[in-house]
Amino acid sequence: MLIVSSGTGNNYSEKWVPIRGIQNGEIILDNGFRVTGVKVRPRNIFILDYDSQSNAIFNLRNFYNTLDYPFWLIVSDRPVDINVYLAQLKLLYNTVGAQAIKKLVREDIEKANLFMSKDVNVTDTEYFILFRDKRPEIIQKRIQNLVSGLANAGLQSSQVSNDDLRVLLDGFMNGGDTTKFGTVMSNL
Repeated sequence: MLIVSSGTGNNYSEKWVPIRGIQNGEIILDNGFRVTGVKVRPRNIFILDYDSQSNAIFNLRNFYNTLDYPFWLIVSDRPVDINVYLAQLKLLYNTVGAQAIKKLVREDIEKANLFMSKDVNVTDTEYFILFRDKRPEIIQKRIQNLVSGLANAGLQSSQVSNDDLRVLLDGFMNGGDTTKFGTVMSNL
């Protein structure tokens, strides 16, 4: 959470935001509501044949129509450090014996190096379905229904983590710019 002081008095932005805390994959608000949901693993349906694409869209539409409560569908880009991926590719290249596979890995290494040489921000797109409620039993039931409904639509998902929620809040509170400093909290 970003805290800004105007220099006069104790005007911190944390007083303006109705968030008490983040724990157990939930944003706890001052009014007793808890915001939580699921993170959906992306799936590129456009590499499928036309009938499979239509079926995936139909299943997703049916899933959305089962949600009988307000929810937020959030798409967020998170910066990715591809150095780890590049290191894994180099290890794979050294251990693979088949020349055809070596060629494919080498091409991936070259592509990763191209991204690294340019001033390009490599991002991973993340998808979230969030909702709010006060009752823990309803929250858990909704999480389970979201995960199973998305699985029936061919998508993998899991409950959001504290880190996921912090990154989402950071993006909203800072206009999409990622902060480069730690969180500062006031005990006032």
